[in-house]
Amino acid sequence: MKTSSLFSASIAAALAGFLFGFDTAVISGADKPIQLLWDTSPLFHGTFIMSMALWGTVIGALFGGIPCDRIGRKKTLIWIGVLYLVSALGSALAWDPFSFSFFRFIGGVGVGASSVAAPTYISEIAPAERRGRLVILYQFMIVLGILVAFLSNWLVGTGLGENAWRWMLGIEALPALIYLFLVFRIPNSPRWLVIHKQDESAAKEIIMQLDPEQNAEQEILAIRVTETQDKGYGFFSGHYKVPIILAFLLAFFNQLSGINFVIYYAPRIFEAAGLASSTALLSSVGIGAVNLICTMLGVVLIDRAGRKTLLLYGSIGYIITLAVVSWAFYTGAGGVIIVLFLFGFIASHAVGQGAVIWVFISEIFPNHVRASGQSFGTGVHWVFAALITLFTLFFMDILGDNPAPLFGFFAFMMVLQLLFVVKMMPETKGKSLEELGQELSSK
Repeated sequence: MKTSSLFSASIAAALAGFLFGFDTAVISGADKPIQLLWDTSPLFHGTFIMSMALWGTVIGALFGGIPCDRIGRKKTLIWIGVLYLVSALGSALAWDPFSFSFFRFIGGVGVGASSVAAPTYISEIAPAERRGRLVILYQFMIVLGILVAFLSNWLVGTGLGENAWRWMLGIEALPALIYLFLVFRIPNSPRWLVIHKQDESAAKEIIMQLDPEQNAEQEILAIRVTETQDKGYGFFSGHYKVPIILAFLLAFFNQLSGINFVIYYAPRIFEAAGLASSTALLSSVGIGAVNLICTMLGVVLIDRAGRKTLLLYGSIGYIITLAVVSWAFYTGAGGVIIVLFLFGFIASHAVGQGAVIWVFISEIFPNHVRASGQSFGTGVHWVFAALITLFTLFFMDILGDNPAPLFGFFAFMMVLQLLFVVKMMPETKGKSLEELGQELSSK
């Protein structure tokens, strides 16, 4: 291969993650101004303003596997870019809370579908020894998007007055256009061509183009063999119960860590800790920076240390940092402690769950049900993300902006995650997709 060919195709697909991260985090800067502008109650604001994008994400994730299989990974990625573009422009120009919620929902569909299509695409073009590093580019782009969104919110929010939130949201149209230009140029997934189009000649050409060091004929033969062995089994037939359980639990625990609660409501949490509004926005930028730096560490380690090891240490970090933040809010120990340990929480997530989730789910299902498996795992992820975003603001209002019980609950859930990692999670590094499909499906 010209390594640049594989790398550039992976980067182009991973840019869907940049838009995912930007879209997820940019709402934090518009959160309070929108609530004040349209005078909405905490429950209405949480249900329609803050979590509507996440319900769109649930729909995009649950049904994203259908276009991935029917029209292909590449065309699905193109339509995702269109959704992001429409959402950015529509949200910026929204005239009431309902139109705003509609356009945020559209963007959410793009986020959900991208969490299916992009990791699936990258995992299918990557050789086994580099799959972790390439798929994690999607997560790297997510956290880069989060950082850029926090930084953009801070810059825009300090200079453009009461309509600053419209600029915060509308700026997303620019990276959406860049993404669309790049994703048009990537090749189709060779595994999709073999399984869904029976086009082995085109698949062979793409494999050789992406990585001349691979034996294209042997690769296609392996795909065909595993496809024949798994043919006739439905997704919920019981044949795939092990990868289904693993995907469910990993996605479930990802959101029960409270990561989306912290990212969506970072300014509110820092203000509850006693920081001034402008300082809270700047501290949110710090969260994005820590997330990016530690994700880079995850990129380096995921194919060396392995998925299970990263999640093991990440779980321990979760437990310690969440417990201390809960204690600090409960005792009023001070904003500095809360800020420092929230940064530690983000670091634990970036090296652990953040680095592992998209890689692990994309590689544990056999070829012909990979898009369905990715759709299932990400669907679970986003259902719980939406529920947490919906209810945590409501509970913060009840708790009087003292989220100590919430952080205590998240710490307890991470103890359960640690048990899952130790007792149930297999290591997947260095194995081909076909090996993993046979190994986990036959258990």
